[in-house]
Amino acid sequence: MKPLPSISSQINEKIINKVIQKNFALLAPFFYSWISNWLIRAYEHYKDIDKFIIIIYLINKDLIFFRKNGIKIDYDTFYKDMTIEIEKINISDISKDLHIPKESVRRKVLELEKERVIKKTGKKIFVDRSAFYAAQAKNTLSELSTLLHEFNKLLKRNKYASEIFEVSEITQSIKENFSFCWYQFYKFLFVYTNRWRAEVKDLETFCIGMVVVINSTHNKKFTPSKSSQNYYFKEIMGSDLRGVNAMSISEITGIPRPTVVRKLKWLIDKKFLYINEKKLISLDLKDMAFNKTKNLQIKNMLSLSNFVYRLFNQIKVINS
Repeated sequence: MKPLPSISSQINEKIINKVIQKNFALLAPFFYSWISNWLIRAYEHYKDIDKFIIIIYLINKDLIFFRKNGIKIDYDTFYKDMTIEIEKINISDISKDLHIPKESVRRKVLELEKERVIKKTGKKIFVDRSAFYAAQAKNTLSELSTLLHEFNKLLKRNKYASEIFEVSEITQSIKENFSFCWYQFYKFLFVYTNRWRAEVKDLETFCIGMVVVINSTHNKKFTPSKSSQNYYFKEIMGSDLRGVNAMSISEITGIPRPTVVRKLKWLIDKKFLYINEKKLISLDLKDMAFNKTKNLQIKNMLSLSNFVYRLFNQIKVINS
């Protein structure tokens, strides 16, 4: 029998935020890759990220039910059936919680019904996830586990942890308490995407911008003078002299090139991105865009800290 976990051994949320702020340059490539890849995979399924988010919003209602009633569901049990029963679909709630116009939600839900992703049998409503959902969770789980592993290394380096969990251990721990961990993931995801949707109007635009961000964060020639979030955020601007073109962004995201060009123009006009004489685009926020994004980044890192706090302490309990 395992002893009760020590309350004093949990990692404080403020410490987690402090470690993220201080070492952001080391986490940024893993964090942004996780977010960017999720957006690309979400778009791939319906060529509409909001449709995918509506589906996971509906499925999250089950995770909320499990959490409220103290029910723990592991990964294999959760994906045992290809369909999952959901509560009634409330268009107003979806619109309010996801910051999507009500008419857009209504239209997208009807389209999902026509595509037989949402099925109604009598008074019961089911989501058919056979075509995509397990693969989505598998990839996201792998990237999330890697991010948490890198964060764990930073905790040990800063003497806030005595051990480092391997990626496989973290993955297994999340799988064991999957319903709790994925509820926390969706909670973070909804907040994060809502903020960016409000800023850039739609998630396809955000997805396109994230590819440019990834090009900068994975630039091996870029080394910030300090690892902190403030220095990283300032110094990464204009650091990528290579850039990326619209065709490459279209190939990476699966978004049609004309749409990519149109949304890039908006991002460039709003000074989120920069385009050079060779039509190559890079990250170089200016003026109001810089200040807005910096403030958004601070809020998002607080949300990430809360998410990591809840998941990492759960993993510690499972592996203690």
